Amino acid sequence: MKSRLVASAALSALVLLGATGCTFITPQSTKTEYAASDGVNVSDADGPIDVRNALVVATEDGSVGNLIAAFVNPTDEKATLTITVAGVDPLVVTVPAGDTVSLGAGAEPLRIVGLDTKPGATVEMHFQSGDSTGVKTEVPVLDGTLPYYSDLAPSEKTAPSTPTPTPKPTDTAAPAPSN
Repeated sequence: MKSRLVASAALSALVLLGATGCTFITPQSTKTEYAASDGVNVSDADGPIDVRNALVVATEDGSVGNLIAAFVNPTDEKATLTITVAGVDPLVVTVPAGDTVSLGAGAEPLRIVGLDTKPGATVEMHFQSGDSTGVKTEVPVLDGTLPYYSDLAPSEKTAPSTPTPTPKPTDTAAPAPSN
């Protein structure tokens, strides 16, 4: 009877291990970092500024595009980010200390004249901040077909702009109770 009990326990342990053992060797997809939107994230270990959800919304012929992204500066000092695209003058953005500049949301997108990349392709961009050598990455180029990008597409009225930091919420006093 003892041998049946031991065999039953061993068989139960084997079934349990077989049913759950694959979680020990299978990578968990929830631990994989990725850009959850159409743009790409760029992180430079040596530079102070992180780039979030960078993408370009371009004209149909790809000659002009608007850079859409969020630039995050978690440091205690303002920092400058230089963005280089082949054949185009470098774009420079200053991000205040502990702040975020959101191009296309809280600030106007940066216009890239002479982009020479049609929607559906990618364009190589070099992001450099602080004393780092920077990071090159492929940034997707989209068009204004989708409703949420239609107002971000470049037009003849769109002029180059200098981004401004996203305003931080201010503390306001609670209203006085009314009698």
